[in-house]
Amino acid sequence: MTENQIELRGVRRSYERGGERLDVLQGLDLTMATGSFHALMGPSGSGKTTLLNLIGGLDQPDAGEVFVCGEDLARLSNQELAQWRADHVGFVFQGFNLLPVLTARENVELPLQLTPLSRADRRAQAERALELVGLTERMTHKPSELSGGQEQRVAIARAIAMDPDLILADEPTGDLDRAAAEQVLELLGQLNRELGKTILMVTHDPAAAEHASHVVHLDKGRLESITKNPERVRSEA
Repeated sequence: MTENQIELRGVRRSYERGGERLDVLQGLDLTMATGSFHALMGPSGSGKTTLLNLIGGLDQPDAGEVFVCGEDLARLSNQELAQWRADHVGFVFQGFNLLPVLTARENVELPLQLTPLSRADRRAQAERALELVGLTERMTHKPSELSGGQEQRVAIARAIAMDPDLILADEPTGDLDRAAAEQVLELLGQLNRELGKTILMVTHDPAAAEHASHVVHLDKGRLESITKNPERVRSEA
């Protein structure tokens, strides 16, 4: 494992909208150490989700270099990127993205179907992931039978089922009440501290950002600042 999980050098990304060019990221440099927990903040349109997509291999920069988990993502084909994501990255989204007809365990098993694991091993691994997020008693329940906080914990279990090095979370508490949000944030912190997962979380919520060791502030596609949470940094040491 390299010292830095993420290294972005001079990254630029723009889009065309209505005949107008939008410069979303403008020469961004960013480094995240392995095992760190960064919160990514900034106003709407500052480039947060675009940055997350670049780091997760879901998008490519117009210019610059993106190194994640020891790979130069620009050198990977689409098929190689898909395998790289499966091997290294777990995604958590605001909207949970659970299939309503499947149980919690079956939702967690979905990414494992891309592996050579047997059906029994997939089931056992999904159950271990659900145990880690505190949902052993709810694994046979469908999403409609779960609270919002429980649904997000199922989504986190699905993200960690493949034992990724990196977890990318896009507003993971945006649809939750404060109590459920705190449970989800404590879980992410636990995954970071106890399992060594590197976490990058997009959030608009300063209270959520307090759970991270570092807060990255973006504005108009540029890195404004990186601040440290001394208490969280100490807990990582």
